[in-house]
Amino acid sequence: MSNPDGTAFRRMTARSRDEEHRASTPLELFFDLCFVVAVAQAGARLVHALAAGHPGNGVVGYLLVFFGIWWAWMNFSWFASAYDTDDVPYRVTTLVQITGVLVFAAGVPRAFDANDWTIAVVGYSVMRLALATQWLRAARGEIGAARTCAIRYACGVIVCQLGWVGLLFLPDGWKVWAFLCMIVVELSVPIFAERRHQTPWHPQHIAERYGLFTIIVLGETIAAATVAVQSALDEHEAVGELLPIAGGGLLIVFAAWWIYFSVPIEEHLTSNREAIPWGYGHYIVFVSAAAIGAGLEVAVEQSVGKAEISMRAASAAVTVPTAVLCFTVWLLHSRHSKRGLAQQLVLPVASLLILACTFCGEQAVLLTGVVSALAVAVGIALARRSAPAPARTA
Repeated sequence: MSNPDGTAFRRMTARSRDEEHRASTPLELFFDLCFVVAVAQAGARLVHALAAGHPGNGVVGYLLVFFGIWWAWMNFSWFASAYDTDDVPYRVTTLVQITGVLVFAAGVPRAFDANDWTIAVVGYSVMRLALATQWLRAARGEIGAARTCAIRYACGVIVCQLGWVGLLFLPDGWKVWAFLCMIVVELSVPIFAERRHQTPWHPQHIAERYGLFTIIVLGETIAAATVAVQSALDEHEAVGELLPIAGGGLLIVFAAWWIYFSVPIEEHLTSNREAIPWGYGHYIVFVSAAAIGAGLEVAVEQSVGKAEISMRAASAAVTVPTAVLCFTVWLLHSRHSKRGLAQQLVLPVASLLILACTFCGEQAVLLTGVVSALAVAVGIALARRSAPAPARTA
């Protein structure tokens, strides 16, 4: 189904679920990369809110903005897994979606600071209407239940987008609650559309797509923390205060990568019954992974006296998302391959210990990194102990 030169105009039909060597395309990787801009904008606004002592508004705004980022990425990824034709119309429509991502990112500061969602909704409209066009094209190439499913998706996307536009005309006090209602409606569209027909998404491809986006988010976390440490060194030269934060941050990110990719997940993704909760649950994985970077920035600012919050609050900005990430990865990934109670308890217990690190003063971030690394080491040791012994040769 791949089209090397992208010049053909072809009928859009579903790809085979059993296709071998199904991998992410350069266009998909480019699409992911452009989302880094939006993730960075959301993280930067969260840092400012937390450092200024406004955690409530900051966390709520961050969660709402990140939903738009994640949902647009997720919808494209699952559609592409089933219907990527890689021809000219498909490529152009995807580039239009990327344009919408960049417009959405430009609107993040206003949405965060002034509850003005106008630019964000405009960008979101570009993304979503382009996706609806893709679904209508898929409907033209399908028959029967598959065609009905594609039409349902297109109609659901359009109806939801009308709802997002209508949100702009509500009083400010109603917008958050209307946003939450729209989230429920958005999450219901795939369930409704695929009620009688499952789109032929590819398990290995989907697992790879989610893994690649996890890497991108972790990479943004490292980049944000590095810039924060560099700025603090340039202005304050507080090496003694920053080294534990930098070291702990690296251990956290390394451990997060190891924990996420320690076991393959595609064998678990056999149907929508398993895949939809897994896919939806990744909102928490992505949002917490990105929040770790913001938390490290806050910890750096607090250590050099630039944040208007206590040391414990700055520590919590790192420990809470790290604990949430560890527990969620266990819930979505690791528990399906763990054997015995000891292996199952490693990550849940590590999550509790990480939360306890909040009360460890100046060494909170470093100890969080140590606990995360120990969780990886213990998990490896237990896995080796429970592995079947190799057969002896005569």
